[in-house]
Amino acid sequence: MMTSNLEVNSSPTTPLQVPNFHHTPYYCEENIYLLCKKLCDDGLANPDSSDLFVIFISNEKKQIPLWHQKASQRAEGVILWDYHVICVQKKRNENSSSLVWDLDSSLPFPSPLGSYVSESIRPSIQIFSEFKRFFRVVHASIFLQHFASDRRHMKDSAGNWVAEPPLHEAIVAEDGAVHNLNEYITVSPDDVVKNVEADTINVVFSEKFGVVVGENDLLGFFSLIS
Repeated sequence: MMTSNLEVNSSPTTPLQVPNFHHTPYYCEENIYLLCKKLCDDGLANPDSSDLFVIFISNEKKQIPLWHQKASQRAEGVILWDYHVICVQKKRNENSSSLVWDLDSSLPFPSPLGSYVSESIRPSIQIFSEFKRFFRVVHASIFLQHFASDRRHMKDSAGNWVAEPPLHEAIVAEDGAVHNLNEYITVSPDDVVKNVEADTINVVFSEKFGVVVGENDLLGFFSLIS
């Protein structure tokens, strides 16, 4: 996960502490992988991670604007990531709100999904079309089985690290795959579900790479989980 320049047209009662979770700058996919495991281990999520969803935010240009990001040095924390990964928690069969876990955000941790969308994603702001964001939603229990990264994307052409890697071993999928990050972050308008409905929810609970929704459908998607 890296940054580039940006041009734009004009929670719980006691938040948890980010330092309690593993965080390596620019390795958001691995940070969220470990966050999901810790939430389950610590009893903050269902033991089988059934109430957790991993969201890969990206687009064809690999340029997605987000606000309130700690790595930003600009007003309101706006930054342009090539992609970003967050976790959304939504319990089924309960009248509970959805929560966003974003280790790179300066917003409350976790944040209600509605607040996160309005403050960090800001779909109401007019941005250039190349910055339009797509959201690949993957059920965490499936993600934890199949995700793999050998961190090759964080090396330059000479084989040097662009950013220092995590100290823990690279993540290998249960089926032995060593790197499939690109399959999660590669999205196009053709991948986006045109009408988010109950069948869309069923797909995310069964498909390896989940479903892709547009920024105006993210809240509606999670409102259908019950």
